[in-house]
Amino acid sequence: MLDTYTVVAEPSRRRILDRLLDSDASVTELVNDLGYSQPLVSKHLRILRESGLVQFKIKAQRRIYSLDSRPLEEIDAWLSAYRNTWNRHVDKLSAYLDQKKKEKGGHRE
Repeated sequence: MLDTYTVVAEPSRRRILDRLLDSDASVTELVNDLGYSQPLVSKHLRILRESGLVQFKIKAQRRIYSLDSRPLEEIDAWLSAYRNTWNRHVDKLSAYLDQKKKEKGGHRE
């Protein structure tokens, strides 16, 4: 079984996850919405299902897939350190730009 990082590294699987973020969907709906072939969607759904990122329920004769974001918590936790660093840089940039704006405004008076 692939780890979550490997599973979401593939762009087609990320597009399927993005689509399921909006609402549950059948294979046919995913094929129509994403423009992928049915075999490709089915292949990626199998991988996503095995990794725990999607689940399905049977409705009539169709499988309706839905997102299960719990496995993404591991990635979110890993990214949090990077997010904090990024936020510090953005805060510094914002403070710098505010200071420059004040300095520029002060020269006009």
